[in-house]
Amino acid sequence: MGSTGVDDLMQEAPRVHFSGFHLQNTDFSAAVVDQQMASAAENIKQPFVIGVAGGAASGKTPVCDMIIEQLHDQRVVLVNQDSFYYNLTAEELKKVHEYNFDHPDAFNTELLLSTMERLKHGQAVDIPRYDFRTYKNDILPSRRVNPSDVIILEGILIFHDPKVRDLMNMKIFVDTDSDVRLARRIRRDTVEKSRDIGMVLDQYSKFVKPAFDDFILPTKKYADIIIPRGGDNHVAIDLIVQHIRTKLGQHDLCKIYPNLYVIQSTFQIRGMHTLIRDSETTKHDFVFYSDRLIRLVVEHGLGHLPFTEKQVITPTGSVYTGVDFCKRLCGVSVIRSGESMENALRACCKGIKIGKILIHREGDNGQQLIYEKLPNDISDRHVLLLDPILGTGNSAVQAISLLIKKGVPESNIIFLTLISAPQGVHVVCKHFPRVKIVTSEIEFGLNEDFRVVPGMGEFGDRYFGTDDD
Repeated sequence: MGSTGVDDLMQEAPRVHFSGFHLQNTDFSAAVVDQQMASAAENIKQPFVIGVAGGAASGKTPVCDMIIEQLHDQRVVLVNQDSFYYNLTAEELKKVHEYNFDHPDAFNTELLLSTMERLKHGQAVDIPRYDFRTYKNDILPSRRVNPSDVIILEGILIFHDPKVRDLMNMKIFVDTDSDVRLARRIRRDTVEKSRDIGMVLDQYSKFVKPAFDDFILPTKKYADIIIPRGGDNHVAIDLIVQHIRTKLGQHDLCKIYPNLYVIQSTFQIRGMHTLIRDSETTKHDFVFYSDRLIRLVVEHGLGHLPFTEKQVITPTGSVYTGVDFCKRLCGVSVIRSGESMENALRACCKGIKIGKILIHREGDNGQQLIYEKLPNDISDRHVLLLDPILGTGNSAVQAISLLIKKGVPESNIIFLTLISAPQGVHVVCKHFPRVKIVTSEIEFGLNEDFRVVPGMGEFGDRYFGTDDD
């Protein structure tokens, strides 16, 4: 995600919609799929690490508390950078008021790194508790922390060291006005720590403000998300929690299936998803924003095609070494929703051949009537299979099976879809582990009617204007 303020973005409400075909004779019930996925995820899942940085008294703690409160159904632990202050020496204790606690050298970063690595690999750790009266970390009993689904690492300088940054799946910077931070610090230090206000102001001007300008503020550029006003920004935190829930599902599935690719989410992408999922969105806007998302999925899918090195001469007479596009390529759309993705593919690949597959359930017996019109030489091409919704996965399995029957190698198929239910991902990947799946978002799942939740409705009807309205 880009560095974006999120005051004006609205949280989407989950809705239940229908998508895809359900075969009554399928061997994969939703319950069985969920059980198999849970078993696989248990073996290889790693925690989702969230970093929360910002200046002292910026509101990091309230932000962390609100995230933890809203993720109540997940196992969440909080690790504070303050726990990893070095013990002060006898000489430093004599001049404690001259010690800079906001400098990177004040922290035992190596101990922090080793602790986080052990947590990430499923090991319980003992985290020290720093005593700010004695300035020691071995006075108070350490805190036992067990492995969890989500780890929140909070501190003023957690973005400063690149090794610590690399541990994080999401980086949040709490951005609060300097006057507000100073007022909070004065109130906290004078009331909670019984310090003289003159001493607080002296320490602020000598250490806190320079350290913020030199070491903390420059790390703001590494943030995926910037929250103005800290814990007061409820809209931002609600949106972040929803995004975390989505990424937790994607994170687990991508660990299980290396052939699954979810495009990097931004708040721009999140905003487009919000619009196309809104039942009140007009057909014009639904088509416009669906096309934008489809284009992103297509571009990402093209990035997984084989390329050959190519050198060209630039207008300045220089040699540029680049790559040449894959020439043997075609698209195949699953009628009719898949046809909505054809324009984006044509816009990216001039003159590309596009075949058609129709999968229809006849009556209530679950039998499939399949119509196909494909390029004669499709077995020699890389195939981009187009279908905006991956629900149960049954229609995708039928389409891929037909392509393989026509001689297309499994590894030459890239399945492009806007949204995917975990059950559908599991079914497709179990049948065809070498088929790449590229999607823009993983859904919560399927309901008892096998409808994608939260979904976006019957995509073809909304896109082509044939719904009831």
